[in-house]
Amino acid sequence: MKRAITLLFIMTFILSAKDYTKNPITIEFMDALVQTYDFKIADLEKLFSDVKVQKSALHVFLPEVEKKRTPEEIAALEKLYPKYGAWDRYAKYRISEARVQQGVDFIKRYQKIFDQVEKKYTVPKEYIAAIIGIETVYGRNVGKYPVFDTLSTLAFEKNRRNTFFQKELMKFLHLSQTEKFNPKNVYGSYAGAIGLGQFMPSNYEAYGVDFNKDGRITLQKPEDAIASIANYLKQNGWRKGEPVATRVGYQGMRFEAYETGYRKTYDRAQLKGIRPKKKWDYWGKVRLIKLNKEKYDELWYGAKNFFVITRYNHSAYYAMSVHQLATKIAAKMKEE
Repeated sequence: MKRAITLLFIMTFILSAKDYTKNPITIEFMDALVQTYDFKIADLEKLFSDVKVQKSALHVFLPEVEKKRTPEEIAALEKLYPKYGAWDRYAKYRISEARVQQGVDFIKRYQKIFDQVEKKYTVPKEYIAAIIGIETVYGRNVGKYPVFDTLSTLAFEKNRRNTFFQKELMKFLHLSQTEKFNPKNVYGSYAGAIGLGQFMPSNYEAYGVDFNKDGRITLQKPEDAIASIANYLKQNGWRKGEPVATRVGYQGMRFEAYETGYRKTYDRAQLKGIRPKKKWDYWGKVRLIKLNKEKYDELWYGAKNFFVITRYNHSAYYAMSVHQLATKIAAKMKEE
């Protein structure tokens, strides 16, 4: 029995390995790498002849299929995902007391680096730490997917984002040249994101910083990761000294009076019946950010810097979790 299981495992492993060098799209892709970045075709053929297909990563990006569910299945889903409480579920682990304390400890561990980075890029250290905390739990979970195999799978196996992943794979292989690493030895997320801040290869190339001056941008190293995140936010419009968000009040328990979300902006004077819960000296355009809680909707003003955080991840909930975690980290640091 044990021998049969072993043989099955070996067969599964072999079947999961794929030679892409016969794929016309991959051949064209390899030719482009040779022409654009002076790769040697023999090296590329060796790489692409043995790709471990990442089926679980591929599944995420397959086209959505409409499913007819039974009444029992619908009832089970409603119990698992009730109508209200989306923010409660989203924030439960991202802004926990443990995550706050870990953030404080992380800043203290790299205090000198954080101070230098904040001075250079003008992005507060608690926001940089919060992003690392949410992305990888301060480096504890940078991902277990082999990035080359993952990006190759997503680039050449049919899915809804083939073109995007072909571009990311090209950037990744170019990075392996410039930063002198073996593309087979890098691990990341199911989408090919790398390092403490989970940069996609195109962002790695565009915003990565060699802050420790060792001649390589290594986003698995805290020094480079901290500076690269700050550079990302700065280049996307972070404004020194300006606030990010503040809680506001409104009449009722559920908010439907105005369109919400990080894309829609308002002058504060337009928003009748909405007032900050505490003094907020910011008179630029604001976004209305609605957090759907179990018993009511929580409403916030989001400033320009809130929008900047959404450039890192295009989600109002993500940006709010970064803001709230950063705020709690800063408060905790003042206590200690």
